[in-house]
Amino acid sequence: MLLNQLTILKASKGLKNKEFSSLELTQAVFDEIKKSDGAIHAYLSLNEEGALARAGEIDKKIAANESLPILAGVPVAIKDNILIEGLRCTAGSKILENYVAPYDASVIKKLKEAGAVFLGKTNMDEFAMGSSTENSAFGPTKNPCDLERVPGGSSGGSVAAVAANEAIYALGSDTGGSIRQPASFCGVVGLKPTYGAVSRFGLMAMASSFDQIGPVAKNVEDCRVIFEAIKGKDLLDSTSINLSTSDVDTTSDVKNLKIGIPKEYFAKGIDAEVEEAVKQAIKKLQDAGAKVEEVSLPHSEYALACYYIIMASEVSANLARYDGIKYGYSAINDSLFSVKNLLDNYLKTRQHGFGAEVRRRIMLGTYSLSSGYYDAYYLKAQKVRALIKKDFDEAFEKVDVILTPTSPTPAFKIGEKIEDPVKMYLSDVYTVPINLAGVPALSMPCGLVGRLPVGLQIIGPQFGEELIFEAGLALEQLLD
Repeated sequence: MLLNQLTILKASKGLKNKEFSSLELTQAVFDEIKKSDGAIHAYLSLNEEGALARAGEIDKKIAANESLPILAGVPVAIKDNILIEGLRCTAGSKILENYVAPYDASVIKKLKEAGAVFLGKTNMDEFAMGSSTENSAFGPTKNPCDLERVPGGSSGGSVAAVAANEAIYALGSDTGGSIRQPASFCGVVGLKPTYGAVSRFGLMAMASSFDQIGPVAKNVEDCRVIFEAIKGKDLLDSTSINLSTSDVDTTSDVKNLKIGIPKEYFAKGIDAEVEEAVKQAIKKLQDAGAKVEEVSLPHSEYALACYYIIMASEVSANLARYDGIKYGYSAINDSLFSVKNLLDNYLKTRQHGFGAEVRRRIMLGTYSLSSGYYDAYYLKAQKVRALIKKDFDEAFEKVDVILTPTSPTPAFKIGEKIEDPVKMYLSDVYTVPINLAGVPALSMPCGLVGRLPVGLQIIGPQFGEELIFEAGLALEQLLD
């Protein structure tokens, strides 16, 4: 196996046994990026000099027989809406094309303490708004499984980098499925943690009551290792919560597992081959002794409409800061425009700095929050959100985890849905309810449609990440 194809645990073991150095491992990943990324476009910027210097520092510690964390010396890719001090951070938008992060996000501080090596920043839908990474101001990312297809979004660059062995693992962010849906499309593992399990400090805000940073990895074990490193209370994020640290356990007993299958998720609109692949994986767990029962999440049918009202409302508030005055692109400095006054600068900056999808969501959100419409849209959507959370709470009184498809279809072709926003939004129909409820969910590969991967989603109760990992590890062994 080539070094860039290793998992975290295999890379860590090899480094500790001095079979290869962090410098060699990091160089192997950069060699793969130089060979393959011209076609895939997973990265927006590389940190080659900094990464190789960092790898050299870790190698000195290994040579001195220092005791190091599992992630020490292992190269990671970071979605370009998570700040790393001194590196460019664009959020996939022209409005922040030349913005350099002045500080580290809390998850980056934790990874630095763990000895991680930062390869660079990955492509994404502009401000994380999209399901295909076609909304990036810097061009689309392509799916490593089929270059004519999308990798999913908005964390398409992070997921494609891991799937193409251009990173050992990555971080993404998930607001309505932005880690899980691309993980499903590219055949890797991605986790959306419980809301509050991981600090959002240093993540560029899209919709603050949904956003969560999470790991992208080559298998469930690696996903668990990353989550253990980044989770926990942060004084800089008042929504974060302290979680007890658990040892990384690779054995799990499936016989005690109670699995819920929501009848609403296997309805009209799902691709028949996707449904078959997911049901076959569930059957393997059932054959191994897991107890499977049908559950109901009756308000899920309203989830998409509810999400797009609340999310757009939060977007309209969060993106007000990009005004061409404080930081980022400003029309006043652009020779293409003559700016008459302050209002003219605001309007031209936002018109030319933001892409079409971002402008669409700002307008939808502003409308939902405006006088006369607030009660009819935003307030009603928040009430439905409470009902969706109640559905999940009631389901988890009967079962340990809930299993569903991650996406109703495999990866679609580039350009296929970009002109039809509603069709694009429907690709998040199975992931959005999880963000509304604030519960954790993991997507893992469970089969193929042709050569395209199919993802199975494992949903757990709030702070039930350990349950999800145990179910995922058990299923991974059964699918091998």
